[in-house]
Amino acid sequence: MVSDAAKTIKTNGEEAMTTPLPTNYSRAEGQAAFSHATKARDMRKVALASAVGNTIEYYDFTLYATATALVFNKIFFPSDNALVGTLAAFATFFVGYCARPIGGILFGHFGDRIGRKTALLLTMIIMGAGTFLIGLVPSYETIGIWAPISLLVLRLAQGIGIGGEYGGGMVMTVEHAPPERRGFYSSLVHIGVPAGFLIPIALLGVLSTQMSEESFLSWGWRLPFLFSIVLVGLGLFIRFQISETPAFKRIQEQGETAALPVVEAVRDHRFNVILGIGAKIAESGLFNIYAVFAITYCVNTLGLPRQTILNGVLVGCALECLTLPLFGALSDRVGRRTVYIAGLLFQAALAFVFFTMLDNASTTMIWLAIALGLAIGHGSVFGAQGAFFSELFPARIRYSGLSLVQQIGPILGGGLSPLIATMLLAEYAGTTVPIAAYMALMAIFSAICALALRPIGDTA
Repeated sequence: MVSDAAKTIKTNGEEAMTTPLPTNYSRAEGQAAFSHATKARDMRKVALASAVGNTIEYYDFTLYATATALVFNKIFFPSDNALVGTLAAFATFFVGYCARPIGGILFGHFGDRIGRKTALLLTMIIMGAGTFLIGLVPSYETIGIWAPISLLVLRLAQGIGIGGEYGGGMVMTVEHAPPERRGFYSSLVHIGVPAGFLIPIALLGVLSTQMSEESFLSWGWRLPFLFSIVLVGLGLFIRFQISETPAFKRIQEQGETAALPVVEAVRDHRFNVILGIGAKIAESGLFNIYAVFAITYCVNTLGLPRQTILNGVLVGCALECLTLPLFGALSDRVGRRTVYIAGLLFQAALAFVFFTMLDNASTTMIWLAIALGLAIGHGSVFGAQGAFFSELFPARIRYSGLSLVQQIGPILGGGLSPLIATMLLAEYAGTTVPIAAYMALMAIFSAICALALRPIGDTA
């Protein structure tokens, strides 16, 4: 008689072992254990593939964002006024966000129609090509107006690729993972975000300190963009080895794929789409205050050494790599919504001391401010977000629905926040209170939206 140690639960239509077997288990039980171990290895491979894709996505994103703050305002948007050049550079940064929904809709459609894996291979190629070619664009001094135009076109291509990448990678992971561990596994995918920040900031930091200012602005900044082709090759190699999700295979076999998944998501789940976008705004918006605008503020306004703030962001990102899986696992235990809202409220309170800590001009206080924002504030929200948002939509339209939320929300959040913060700084010179109020309002608004969200349950 088979012992009850071989209990199983239904996960994505397949049997998955949930309890360890005793030493006297039968041959049949041994085969089940071997099968489970194989699935566990496959799950780790899926999580790794999605995390690598997310790392490349945010490597591209961060490289552009950091270069926008440090380089592009000087070589592509020259101006006698440093603030004007920064505003113009951040405008192209925003344009990339506007392209994201196009990528989300396009690749969400194909991901829900022909498969998650095929769509993800294409997004990675587009992202990598856009980033690599940015490293080859001549300066404004060399080709004039065609320099910012070329940058804009490649930024659009980047945005389209990034728009399709996140939804596919997250859906791939969530649909492979056991329901009771989705929070943990989806948070592993999100490690790609701070990791994607670490690598380019570290590269730019080393180059900017080891090279003269003239050499760095002339050609040194280009090296990390060209290096992206290596990461893309690695990502494609890993991604080719993973299988399609059980949920999509089942939908395809049963002939239940949606004809127009984006239309179906908006028509049948419009409230979750709208509220999800609102809940996303603060997560991306506040992240870009901590990791993008803070660099510009410390360097241009406070006159601090560039490396001081870059190192602070590095430390914050490294710590977030550790806290993300902790918050993801916590969301499996106490609920996604609880962790998500708690993180937003923490950031609303942090907003009013964040710039005070930066203004202290102490390296310790700057690093602590960035660490609190990234590792605790953003880490708690982002750790719960992958599973929370994925469970808003059924599998047949999940890629499209999740992409809509994830790519429209950042336009209003992360795409605008550095631009708005810079404008507020210019308008209210000498005080950062308006920026802090803007940050707190974003956090509270997103918390209200998250409270009203209604996940539809386990439909994988």
